[in-house]
Amino acid sequence: MKRILIPTDFSKYADLAIEAGAQIAKKNNAEIVLIHMLELPGQTNDAITGGTSIPAIMLFKNKADEILKDIKNRPYLSGIHIKEVVLLDNVYKGITTYSNQNDIDLIVMGSHGSSGFEEIFVGTNTEKVVRLSKIPVLVIKNKIDELDIKKIVFASDFSKEIKKPFLELLKFAKFFDAKLKLVMICTPNNFKSTSAAQKTMKDFVAEFDMPDYSMEIYNETNVEKGITNYADTKNADIIALCTHGRTALIHFFNGSISEDLVNHTTRPVITFKI
Repeated sequence: MKRILIPTDFSKYADLAIEAGAQIAKKNNAEIVLIHMLELPGQTNDAITGGTSIPAIMLFKNKADEILKDIKNRPYLSGIHIKEVVLLDNVYKGITTYSNQNDIDLIVMGSHGSSGFEEIFVGTNTEKVVRLSKIPVLVIKNKIDELDIKKIVFASDFSKEIKKPFLELLKFAKFFDAKLKLVMICTPNNFKSTSAAQKTMKDFVAEFDMPDYSMEIYNETNVEKGITNYADTKNADIIALCTHGRTALIHFFNGSISEDLVNHTTRPVITFKI
């Protein structure tokens, strides 16, 4: 883990991500890229010509550069190589494009979640990055004074399609010397007998060089509630998931467990793209 991308909109939630990312960077002598996506407000458009006011753009960019330099000088970032980037682009598209083109190993983002109509029709930039990013995304919801990841709950159906992202999870777990708590959530709509679920999980892990881990089956009324409750019972430091990155109408009708948890759980969530 050599390069960590941390998007910031200069909010307190973004600051939580920067603090957490700093701890990871120091642990592995990694570089941090602080990125601010500059989405221009409507008032920068010329009302007569429909063009864009270049002086206004430069004003916003210079202010963003100034704030990033102030962030770079915060005491908790001392000793870390910091790169500051300001780009003129849509937030979530710009973040995913930059990460794909610049050898980013991990994206760390803050989130306050969303609910109601905002969650359905607008959503947050964080959940959109979670959905679209090919790079693992760590979402921070609360202040973490010491990021000591020792227990990782990984919920999955343990199908063949998650073998590749599971390798990325193993690297993450070994990096923190953490114990993996593997869990299959069984619901009334997706029920498996204990023996069948155990066989699926045992066959899956047999193909990997596993760190310290345990396996359990947990019954609940729905998957999201099952993951949340199981993580609570284990006092997990972080929840890990694989995401399909559904988009458009498929996403609307099927939803995304990863995005739901990003919105609703208070624990850090890390996602790996299938």
